[in-house]
Amino acid sequence: MRPSPDASLARAVQAGPVVLDGGLASWLEAAGHDLSDDLWSARLLMDAPAAIAAAHRDFIDHGSRVVTTASYQATVEGFVRRGHTPEQAADLIRSSVRIARAVADAAPVGPVWVAASVGPYGAALADGSEYRGNYGLSQAELMRFHRPRLALLAEAAPDVLALETVPDVREAEALLTALDGLGVPAWLSYTIAGDRTRAGQPLAEAFAVAAGRRDIIAVGLNCSSPADATAAVPIAAAVSGKPVVVYPNSGEHWDARNRRWFGQAGDLDDLAPQWVRDGARLIGGCCRVSPVTIKQLASIVGSPEQPNHSST
Repeated sequence: MRPSPDASLARAVQAGPVVLDGGLASWLEAAGHDLSDDLWSARLLMDAPAAIAAAHRDFIDHGSRVVTTASYQATVEGFVRRGHTPEQAADLIRSSVRIARAVADAAPVGPVWVAASVGPYGAALADGSEYRGNYGLSQAELMRFHRPRLALLAEAAPDVLALETVPDVREAEALLTALDGLGVPAWLSYTIAGDRTRAGQPLAEAFAVAAGRRDIIAVGLNCSSPADATAAVPIAAAVSGKPVVVYPNSGEHWDARNRRWFGQAGDLDDLAPQWVRDGARLIGGCCRVSPVTIKQLASIVGSPEQPNHSST
């Protein structure tokens, strides 16, 4: 169900918690899709767009009221390397929003908002450097990388841009500069380790860059451990003065050498009430978080639902 013109996501989070989706790529892999290439889930924009739509529907059916596009690792350069023209590559990136929007509009309950995923520079390198930051690039160089992608996604009219898995305050500042003038609100979400960004900056410094930005509707973290997320939520709320977005991983750990997950998933629904008390208003999951977990979160924190009597 498409949100009405007066039902912005920013207004919704002021009224109460809104449930995000979970790990889109993880769920696509669980459905049998091989995402072990440089484009990750964005490869399916070329090869299997219907699979992306089906994954969005699964999350909505289990309580998500925001679906996140398969554009995290998508770049024009990446699609061109696969044989597409720059124009075709640009349209593939925009198609990530169209796919999500079509599913959201057809949802039986809602409203359902579309978040266009904008991964960090390191995601495009496909070498794990988004978990380190410190790429050796200036803020101006990072801004020049991000601006064209942000503009393409903004052209497709998502409800919000998800500036996510950001490892470094300097890249966050570049993203905020690149956001200027696009006319689409955003949330800013870091990946963290303990009480610092992946690049080693204090969280208070990281969250402070969003303070005073009217186009940033929430600030917080994703792709981090549930325990680190729980400790960071009140810092994000206090420093930024904004609603907090929080969508950690399942609690399992990634073994980069052997390319496998290990350990046990945690119970995010046990932590969610504390997140809400500490200021979280956009709540979901990241890697390895399935629709089943999202259903559990939705049963705890909820999202206002309305029957979809009209698609307008």
